[in-house]
Amino acid sequence: METIEAFADETVFRNDENGYTVLVVKAGRARVSAVGVLPPIAAGEKLRITGEWTEHPVYGRQIKVSSVEIEQPTTVSGIEKYLASGMIRGIGPATAKLLVKTFGEETLDILYAQPERLEDVPGIGKKRAAMIAESYAEQAQQREAMLFLQSYGVTPALAVRIFKRYGENVQAVIRQNPYRLVDDVEGVGFKTADRIAASLGVEPDSEYRIAAGVKFALADATNSGGHCYLPRETLSSCAQRLLSCGQDAVERVIDMLILSHDLTAQMLPGEDGEERVAVYLTATYRAECEVARRLKELIDEMPRGGGDVSRQIDEFERVEGIAFHPQQREAVTRAVTGGMTVITGGPGTGKTTIIKCIIKLLSLGGDIALAAPTGRAAKRMSEACGMEAKTLHRLLEYGGEDGDFSRSQDNPLELDALIIDEMSMVDIFLMRSVLRALVPGTRLIMVGDSDQLPSVGAGSVLRDIIQSGAVPAVELTEIFRQDERSMIVANAHRINRGEAPRLNAKGSDFFFERAASPSDAAERIVTLCAERLPGFVGLDPVRQMQVLSPTKKGDCGVWALNQRLQARFNPAAPGKHERTRGDTVFREGDKVMQTRNNYQLEWRKEGVFGWEKGQGVFNGDIGFVTEIDPQERTITVCFDDEREAVYEGGDVDDLELAYCISVHKSQGSEFPVVVMPVVGGPPMLLTRNLLYTAVTRARQLVMLVGREAAIDRMIANADTRRRYTALCERLRQLMAL
Repeated sequence: METIEAFADETVFRNDENGYTVLVVKAGRARVSAVGVLPPIAAGEKLRITGEWTEHPVYGRQIKVSSVEIEQPTTVSGIEKYLASGMIRGIGPATAKLLVKTFGEETLDILYAQPERLEDVPGIGKKRAAMIAESYAEQAQQREAMLFLQSYGVTPALAVRIFKRYGENVQAVIRQNPYRLVDDVEGVGFKTADRIAASLGVEPDSEYRIAAGVKFALADATNSGGHCYLPRETLSSCAQRLLSCGQDAVERVIDMLILSHDLTAQMLPGEDGEERVAVYLTATYRAECEVARRLKELIDEMPRGGGDVSRQIDEFERVEGIAFHPQQREAVTRAVTGGMTVITGGPGTGKTTIIKCIIKLLSLGGDIALAAPTGRAAKRMSEACGMEAKTLHRLLEYGGEDGDFSRSQDNPLELDALIIDEMSMVDIFLMRSVLRALVPGTRLIMVGDSDQLPSVGAGSVLRDIIQSGAVPAVELTEIFRQDERSMIVANAHRINRGEAPRLNAKGSDFFFERAASPSDAAERIVTLCAERLPGFVGLDPVRQMQVLSPTKKGDCGVWALNQRLQARFNPAAPGKHERTRGDTVFREGDKVMQTRNNYQLEWRKEGVFGWEKGQGVFNGDIGFVTEIDPQERTITVCFDDEREAVYEGGDVDDLELAYCISVHKSQGSEFPVVVMPVVGGPPMLLTRNLLYTAVTRARQLVMLVGREAAIDRMIANADTRRRYTALCERLRQLMAL
């Protein structure tokens, strides 16, 4: 980090949505660019900038700002230049000169404290004076808020988000309750709020602070670990570590929060059979209880029958030219004759063919809908089954003014059957929304692979339903004959059984290349993708091959590999427009991914009868940057299904480079070729089911790069960090099982 003193000269670009600014400053005789998230800065202001020097391939040397201190101009010429910058509505160069002539060095003090005196200036009427005063106050408020927040170590980018959330009330809100930031502003963790609280004089052992820490520890376990609850002793230990407080103080506050219904506690059986106190966030407790209750209601109203199913299956086999294994036949029969069924199995066990048969048989008697948790999973389901599949959010019609699902118990889906694929990705809250939209008598068929990574959100819905025994379930273990020779399929099942995969067999589709170090592995991955594999498999290296990584950080993490792959496949070039966002440079031609559901983002798609229009781009959607407008600062992305969306302002924050994506982000997707580093890392990330999930994303070829010992450790690491959930127990109790 380096600190320089400079005077603001010219704002080349500023995005008022997020504060991102390109500012030319004068440091001595030199004019340099300062880039980053900044408060409004006008020409003539004296700045103390702290940041890192970087070399931009097009714009040259820049200082990337981490913090900035602003001194208002004090000289008459500096004040005039500041007012003439155009930042304050109603003041141009002529008016700036007039104001300074009238008030001199007191001009800014008058604008701030006595704006009514502006009416005394010739040519400035009451209406214009009010406009100037309001604009100056807005600028002053944002600047004060930014400086206030940065004094507590808040980054400029985060300070902008906090100011947008609270506006002019930011200081009052934070002084009253700094821990509100954790709930209200994405990106603010407990430690940031706690640092501010300490600066404001909140005592380390205050009940106020401990209560905030306990709730954060439980929320973090839900959001990051997928737990629906924590055992009381576990919650207490986590809170003590977070707060550096004694056990008695934390236990006393947990009791207080339970009595006030801020948290919910319930006795549940533990792994050793002994009952223990489970502590929930109240919203999660209610969701889990509601899912159990609604599942029971659907089970109690299960439709029965389905005609001569055996004869219908025979006819499907004849038309398709296949012969079902008894397991697959049982799965179809249960799904068609029962009201609720779970079908689970690994790759090559015929789940897709089974779904096609179920669709064929059920379509004879009513309306069917197909759905999956993500856009890519829904697209794959549509292609495989020859029938439209929607994301669950789209099926339930997410959106509206309240940002909730339109389909619910008050406006249910009019369906005879719903088939959901990739059920392992469905969390407890999404499952509740699905069940709310189904009326008793609707068949519900849940298909998935319980050995894959669990949902990102709270719960372990598919596994809990299977383990409860409340719902008929068929586990497919036999590999379909057309996949028997696929080493991808065979090795996936070997990994799942805890056995080492067979590597580099003759005629195989599953390969391993040894690397001496993580950096060596990263270099080899780039070379494999750019030079060796495209010729071997005859596929487009960017569009048909996908690099997956178990981690975000490190030489073989998502971030570093994306930079290497971008430099190889889409380097900077004259005439190729770019846009920098944080640490990422987006270029025309880049492969990118949407990282959260955005239901309001508009898209268009060229159809037979012209352009179709709609809204909604979803977490996991992959596309390519087709245009960057350097003037409007927009990024146009064309997604896999030819939808075209224009990103501007804060929407760009939802994009990431996608030459390499995490294994978690790949769930629900399939790619012709998967390349993955296996170089070691945190045991909590490098698990058997993560390797299994990665391998099962590939259709034609898997290439692992790294060390055999890392593969062995992942396979041996079957500890998937048990999630604390009670859906299984609740279903058993309700069904008296």
